[in-house]
Amino acid sequence: MPSPGLLLVDKPGGMTSHDVVARARRALGTRKVGHAGTLDPLATGLLILGVEGATRLLTFIVGLDKTYEATIRLGVATDTDDADGRTVSTADASSLSAESIREAIGALTGRISQVPSTYSAIKVDGRRAYDLARAGEAVELRARDVTVSRFDVRDERRSDGRIDLDVSVDCSSGTYIRSLARDLGSALGVGGHLTVLRRTRIGAFRVADAAGIDAIAEHALLSPAVAAAAVLGRFDVTADEARDLRHGKRLTGAAGRLRAEPSAAIDPGGALVGIVGARGDDVKSIMNMPEEASR
Repeated sequence: MPSPGLLLVDKPGGMTSHDVVARARRALGTRKVGHAGTLDPLATGLLILGVEGATRLLTFIVGLDKTYEATIRLGVATDTDDADGRTVSTADASSLSAESIREAIGALTGRISQVPSTYSAIKVDGRRAYDLARAGEAVELRARDVTVSRFDVRDERRSDGRIDLDVSVDCSSGTYIRSLARDLGSALGVGGHLTVLRRTRIGAFRVADAAGIDAIAEHALLSPAVAAAAVLGRFDVTADEARDLRHGKRLTGAAGRLRAEPSAAIDPGGALVGIVGARGDDVKSIMNMPEEASR
């Protein structure tokens, strides 16, 4: 049985996130593997897996901000908003100026309202939106507020009436880069879709530290304590306090020591006791870690 921890994987294109989980289960010899934050088959880059008891930490990772490197093609729209879809319209984008593109990107930066792609994994009445769309059923998804804190153009290439934009995007969890491509093309009146997508960061975790798909078995896992502290911040406790938290007791008057909430409670031996938060002036465990899954 492998030690509990988080495994950073650089997902290749053509694989689903579940394919990566299945590969990790075989490589590590355990069924207890889950992932935080799905990547489409088209996409590559950082996928975070939880192994054994550390799967309990994934709920705190899903909502972290993310960074993507992407290529948006202006002049062609598809039904899936990416290169895997069917072309639904084309237009000559060659007359678009760099200034008009910058202005349209500016309108898609900051706090924005975004309608997810029809071919997303969002559930509608218990069914995935992409299953409904592929079955020819009408899909109407509600707009949601997301934050795009950076939307920068790194390079621009023009050919045959199309414009390819290489972009970098920092965004909140729940942001669809496919939808940004679609909405940028729509705002410019020429249509647009995503041709390349790579996730390079989730919170404090970066793809540069990730294992390739064929090196999963040899790659070191991040311990639960190191991973939780990186995500939430560290709250050091004494051996007596660790025992009390594990027994469900509150730490009286300890809330003033919290620098973030929730926080990862770490005992003197470096083990993760659990995730804690303030309850009035006290500190209370939100989620305890089994001792065998704490280091």
